[in-house]
Amino acid sequence: MRAIWSGEVSFGLVTVPIKLYSATQSHDLSMHQVHDEDGGRIRYERHCEVCGEKVDYKDIDKAYDAGESTVVLTKEELGELPADDSKEIAVEQFVPEDQIDSMVLDKSYYLEPSGKSAKAYVLLRKTLEESSRVAIVTFTLRTKTRLGVLRVRDDVIVLQGLRWADELREPEFDVPKSRLTKKEQEMATSLVDSYAEDFDPERFKDEYQDQLHTLVEEKLAHGEDIDTDATFGNVEDEDDGDGNVIDLMEALKQSVDSRRKSSGKGAGESGSKGSSKGGSAKGSSKGESKRSSSSGGSSQKKKAS
Repeated sequence: MRAIWSGEVSFGLVTVPIKLYSATQSHDLSMHQVHDEDGGRIRYERHCEVCGEKVDYKDIDKAYDAGESTVVLTKEELGELPADDSKEIAVEQFVPEDQIDSMVLDKSYYLEPSGKSAKAYVLLRKTLEESSRVAIVTFTLRTKTRLGVLRVRDDVIVLQGLRWADELREPEFDVPKSRLTKKEQEMATSLVDSYAEDFDPERFKDEYQDQLHTLVEEKLAHGEDIDTDATFGNVEDEDDGDGNVIDLMEALKQSVDSRRKSSGKGAGESGSKGSSKGGSAKGSSKGESKRSSSSGGSSQKKKAS
């Protein structure tokens, strides 16, 4: 398993150095196209519709079709966008898990603790478990700003992508109405009861892929294979960044104080409990905690946004 991204999770002034791994993989058999007469590999070439010339990938820009006009965006312009080089997973909220609509859930990733100490990672994991909440985060992956949720699964923090609110479509059709008899409802309930059991994912198999693998193995065994080189995409190199290890206790205190001031909460309200734990983080020295808590917290928030 190779890390596809490295950075840090930040909540308040606390930072958790992490590495990101894909938590899922496709079991579909990877195939390419070949000529049916001689088995030659079919490859696609990029041609310009204006001049008809073949275009190298390095000479390709992106464009947005606005109808009557087209806007061309160069690689330099896209590279200047701030989301392009961000390495931060910024915690925006802690919310009840049942408020996350399953329709917005996307790809999942494992977060591995990185750096010299895993204390901040363990603290975040335990905080999520004991609070019965999940963390809503924003992050950048492959030049795109994304929304996600942090939750705990088998002692590992998992980042699951979320779709943006405007990516959910409303059904553009009328839902028909029909009167149901009491007997029909009772029979439907009885049918559900007859199927009721605990979910066992291992019970279900992709029969098409199983048969496809069998077909390929049979052809390999009978000498119908073709000697060709497979082409695979590159995976981003791992980054062994250690992160900053300073005073987690002080960072927690400043984060809580800053949050209280911004939300108008008093000193006796919820939030003080979290400041009693310790570990690793980034922040200012203890002697400067009172006068830097407000400004430090707000600047970190702007960075995370």
